[in-house]
Amino acid sequence: MLKRLYNWIMALAAGPRAEPALALVSFAESSFFPLPPDIMLVPMCLAQRSRAFRFAAVCTIASVLGGILGYAIGYSLIETVGKQILEFYGQSGAFHEFQAKFAQYGLWIILIKGLTPIPYKVVTIASGAAAFDPLTFIAASIVTRGVRFFAEAALLWYFGEPIREFLEKRLNILTWIFLIVFVLGFAAVHYLF
Repeated sequence: MLKRLYNWIMALAAGPRAEPALALVSFAESSFFPLPPDIMLVPMCLAQRSRAFRFAAVCTIASVLGGILGYAIGYSLIETVGKQILEFYGQSGAFHEFQAKFAQYGLWIILIKGLTPIPYKVVTIASGAAAFDPLTFIAASIVTRGVRFFAEAALLWYFGEPIREFLEKRLNILTWIFLIVFVLGFAAVHYLF
């Protein structure tokens, strides 16, 4: 079953609607959606290696734009929408403590968390709620999201087929590793903030 899902994702990644779907997932992930864009970026880069850097650019631009929406949610809608999203990620109780940390280390939180599997939407909403400087927020988001997605694309572009063969041979174990890292990202959000 996992192999069929993988083949379906690879076919989707090579299809005509892959790029708009990647942009949509990247945008939504930065403000409210739970799944990271990497689940589309990786197979798309493997399916069309020559377009890997274009996909990374789409991912980065859409992610930063989604981050701006997350910032707006934190800035304008923290009491309604923002708290519901943070509650979903287990952050509503510790939010005031996080705001104090954010006021002191805001830029560093954006730079570090933007590269990790910790849900970026928590950072974007918190940035808005803390009224962090929007231009600094956007610049830091461009840097962290760009580094993350372009590094992935570069590795997939450079190693291409060997990575694809590696993934296909070890699909089950890699899926479990991905799920564990994904869950640990949510746990880190819960316990670090």
